[in-house]
Amino acid sequence: MDYPAHDKQLIRDCKIGSGTKIWNFVNLYECEIGCDSMVGTFCEIQAGVKIGDRTRIQSHTFICEMVTIGSDVFVGHGVMFINDTMPPQADRDKWLPTTIEDGASLGSNATILPVRVGRNAVVGAGAVVTKDVPDGAVVAGCPARIMRYREGYEPA
Repeated sequence: MDYPAHDKQLIRDCKIGSGTKIWNFVNLYECEIGCDSMVGTFCEIQAGVKIGDRTRIQSHTFICEMVTIGSDVFVGHGVMFINDTMPPQADRDKWLPTTIEDGASLGSNATILPVRVGRNAVVGAGAVVTKDVPDGAVVAGCPARIMRYREGYEPA
């Protein structure tokens, strides 16, 4: 989808699916966003990021390179993604990827280091996620720890 030039948005070389709403005051470049998704105000989504369908990215969120977010994901306000665990690291070969699986929910002000957040997992507000989160797990804290599992999920 082609987005019209707008003085309150910087959208460059992006693939944006039909029905997706992009609010003002955003920086999006060289990323892909699926259909019927939403990106709130004051977000930055960097090159190479892929976001699925029906995913909501709330305001003030930063999504760096090497992040993949599935479909039906909720990303709360002010979530920060990190690809460099030893900053400043100019050597991009040492950056690491992050994957957020379908149906996951990330609470406001969570910090997500290079990890995998499993399907239908929940990350509590303010959590600092330093390790992979299993499918259906509910994590919270700094560092994030498993509090319980959602109904229908069992520990691995």
